[in-house]
Amino acid sequence: MADVVARIESYERLPADPWLELLPPPSPGRAAVVAFPAHFVVAAAVDRPWVDSLIPEVDFGAPLGPAFLHALEKRLGLIAGTIDAVLLAEPLAGDPPIDMTPVRDSDHPRVRRARRYRTDLRVWITSYGVLMIGRGVAGRWEAAVDVHEGSRNRGHGRALAAAARHLVPDGRPIWGQVAPGNAASLRAFLAAGYVPVGAEVLLAPPTEPPRNFP
Repeated sequence: MADVVARIESYERLPADPWLELLPPPSPGRAAVVAFPAHFVVAAAVDRPWVDSLIPEVDFGAPLGPAFLHALEKRLGLIAGTIDAVLLAEPLAGDPPIDMTPVRDSDHPRVRRARRYRTDLRVWITSYGVLMIGRGVAGRWEAAVDVHEGSRNRGHGRALAAAARHLVPDGRPIWGQVAPGNAASLRAFLAAGYVPVGAEVLLAPPTEPPRNFP
């Protein structure tokens, strides 16, 4: 946990000046807005004068607000997804404590969606749900879980999120993105040892083959 605590503290100590940082897009034809405590990153093919014309002064609500995101959509021809809470956990040694079966392919709706937003996707199934781990923004390893409707409210989401910590490749940290309104999923990730570090929204083309941020 010390490694994750250090990472979280580093995010909380990002410079307040400039409070709004502009970076290149995470991949061609994509964009992202990422929020940390008192520090925001706009990763998009836009210039600083254009951003400053929309956000002329320090306003911690503006970068993830509907007006700025809509302006990004119009300028880039992209569609903003949901604003997610971003969580982080350190890897755990050994095999996951639940029975899981790796699969090479799956037509599960959440797997199809994961392919749109992640590369190098790996999928495991259980009798009650699905775990996906793939590379997302900036190449980080991200976990997503889905519990079958008839198996919910039994701790299975927490078990799948915890299993991801055992299965993340290369001993890297594992990230999770959860819509704040999905309280059940948020509780599951928190109970599995993930800690909130910020928030983000990804912008992608409105229609395209299933691909994702590298």
